[in-house]
Amino acid sequence: MDLSNLKPAKGSVKKVKRIGRGEGSGKGGTATRGHKGQKSRSGYSRKLGFEGGQMPLHRRVPKYGFKNINRTEYKAINIDTIQKLAETKGLKKIDIKTLIDAGLISKNRLVKILGKGELTLKLEVEAHAFSKSAIEAIEAKEGTAVKI
Repeated sequence: MDLSNLKPAKGSVKKVKRIGRGEGSGKGGTATRGHKGQKSRSGYSRKLGFEGGQMPLHRRVPKYGFKNINRTEYKAINIDTIQKLAETKGLKKIDIKTLIDAGLISKNRLVKILGKGELTLKLEVEAHAFSKSAIEAIEAKEGTAVKI
C-alpha cells in the first residue's frame, strides 16, 4: 500500500444531492421543497417559538411575579460549618479570607452566618450579616460576631 492507492472506507463518502439544477437532474422544479407554502420560499426562516400561527406558548402563559433589582443576595453559611472549619484548621478567628481559602464562598459574594448547628469553641467571626440565632450562639460561648 502506498499513497497512490489510498481510498476512503466504503460507504463513508456520500455524493452531494445537487438540488435545483434543471428538470433533467430529477431534482429541478420544486427542488425537493414540495409545492407552494411558506417553507418552499427562498429566505424562509421560522421565528423562535413559532407554532404555525397558533398562539405560541410563551404568549399563552400569563406573566407573574417580579425581580427586585435592589435585593442583596447572601451566601448562607451555618454555625456547624464554621465549627467544623475551626476544628480542622485550629482557628480562633473566621473571616471572609478564611472562608474563601476553605472553598466555601467565591471571591465577591456577601456572607450571612445562620444559626443551624452547635458551636463549642470561642470564635471571632467576621461576616456581612448574621441571623439573631447565630449572634446568640456565638456570644453564648463568649465569642464575637463582627459585621463588615
